[in-house]
Amino acid sequence: MMSSSFRPIAPRPAPPAPLGLGHWMRINLWQDRSTRFTTLLLAALLLWIGVPLWDWAVWSAHWQTNAQACHVSGTGACWGVIAEKFRVIVFGRYPFEAQWRPLLATALLLGLLVASCMRLFWSASLALLWVTVLALFGVLMGGGWWGLAPVDTDLWGGLPLTLLLSSVSIVLAFPLALLLALGRRSALPAIRSLCTVYVELVRGVPLISVLFMASFMFPLFMPEGMNIDKLVRVLAGISLFAAAYMAEVIRGGLQAIAHGQLEGAATLGLSYWQTQRLVVLPQALALVVPGLMNNFIGIFKDTSLVTIVSLYELTGAMGLALNSDADWRPYKIEAYLFIALIYFGFCFAMSRYSQWVEQQVNRGRQR
Repeated sequence: MMSSSFRPIAPRPAPPAPLGLGHWMRINLWQDRSTRFTTLLLAALLLWIGVPLWDWAVWSAHWQTNAQACHVSGTGACWGVIAEKFRVIVFGRYPFEAQWRPLLATALLLGLLVASCMRLFWSASLALLWVTVLALFGVLMGGGWWGLAPVDTDLWGGLPLTLLLSSVSIVLAFPLALLLALGRRSALPAIRSLCTVYVELVRGVPLISVLFMASFMFPLFMPEGMNIDKLVRVLAGISLFAAAYMAEVIRGGLQAIAHGQLEGAATLGLSYWQTQRLVVLPQALALVVPGLMNNFIGIFKDTSLVTIVSLYELTGAMGLALNSDADWRPYKIEAYLFIALIYFGFCFAMSRYSQWVEQQVNRGRQR
């Protein structure tokens, strides 16, 4: 009988992972018959729509700030309207000679928003930074300090007003939404009923009606001689409206937390607020990051409704710029595409940041 000896096979390197554009196209665009048919159909549709659109937007477009040349041609886009009305679209009716002030205020607010999204600044000092930047924003826009000429809030508009309304209303609505969501799950019937009535009442009316109430009806209930600025009233209305929707998103996250975790926190001797702060809310908010960001994006876009109460944010300032000039009035499509690009840039950035936050909070569950 012949003896046999074990001879192990030498290890071989793993096959390289297929990478590159060609592999991606084969997997996503050309994998089977239905995928290939859909790809060809979409390519034909893209050519059918894209070629005329490219000709209108680029090849036959006019880039000079000459409305007469656009009238004579009439074949392509007239992008000169953006250069001609840029300041009015971006800054609204703010005095022309002082538009460096809303430019600086917008830069400060954008810097604050970027810093708030960075983990390096996530500390108690961030609240102080918000107060400081918003105070500087108000001083720059409103004037009356440091030799700056006063500018009434009715003249604020464009991109600075859009950013102010959206960012401040989100900051004000979020803590109120937390309290409403916790109140709807409270064991006290009075608190639970009060929060439920508020949420259902606010969610049952459109934002336009809330803005009308804040702008025209609320001053009628104020004592004689007392007046609150319209911008403050509108800001409060948007914040209260957004809090009701945000509270339902947070409540969905709270309901996903197992009751055993509450019992475990109770056995450790944690109080109600300690349990919510240390155990429940970190997990609940992590679960509803996409929903919260969806609300934030909705608030940012809903600021366009303040035009109906004579506050001309980005969309309203665009209409104000073109409606007052008959030469450039026919080119609203180009102006709408310009502000749509601005809205898309901000909303896309918020969406990508939401995905990053979701990846960070889900690391523990992915292990």
